[in-house]
Amino acid sequence: MSPTVLDIADLSSGYGEAIVLRNVSLSIRPGEIFALLGKNGMGKSTLLKTVLGFLPAKRGRIKLFGEDVTALPTHLIARKAIAYTPQEQTLFQDLTVEDNLRLGLRDDRGFAEGLARVSEYFPIVGKRLSQKAGTLSGGEQKMLIVSRALLGSPRLMMIDEISEGLQPSMIQRLTEILLAERKRTGTAIFVVEQNVPFAFSMADRYAVLKIGEIADDGVAGDELAAARVQDQLRV
Repeated sequence: MSPTVLDIADLSSGYGEAIVLRNVSLSIRPGEIFALLGKNGMGKSTLLKTVLGFLPAKRGRIKLFGEDVTALPTHLIARKAIAYTPQEQTLFQDLTVEDNLRLGLRDDRGFAEGLARVSEYFPIVGKRLSQKAGTLSGGEQKMLIVSRALLGSPRLMMIDEISEGLQPSMIQRLTEILLAERKRTGTAIFVVEQNVPFAFSMADRYAVLKIGEIADDGVAGDELAAARVQDQLRV
């Protein structure tokens, strides 16, 4: 097994001629929860999209499970036991909850088993399989997005700003679910967030992205680090 699930070295990326990320390096180990923190516009989502091949790397290297995927197209990267929950809405509003869940798998094998597992975490998802996704509340739709990501038992989950707009009780429940899934399956989780308390409540390590560069990193269990990161996100 590779010593890292995700290894990013000296990565630069952006849109057209505009450079957004500059020489970013970070790594995530098997079973680790890693938080990338930063304000809007700092390049957090750009980093995830570059890892997934939606944006080309202008320099540097990306490895998934020890394999160099820097130049691979998105559809090949997506086959490597990873799941991505983007910040923007990704549900098919006119399809049912069940149809949206099935889109998280390459085929129907394992659907029943995966549905049973995610229904333990989100009972409402299992109870509303025939309901159209667009009729769910905002919080329920986020439950569905996370359930779809979990359905295929990924080795790496990449979660972009999932806490945005959620009530504190739902954020707490989501924290418990992600920690339980990590314990249950050994899934590594890459959390991209602005919500420092949420990220630090479950992360093992963190990094702060500021204007496209890593400005700080360390162990997430450090209370002084949490306060320092909060201060960095205020300015």
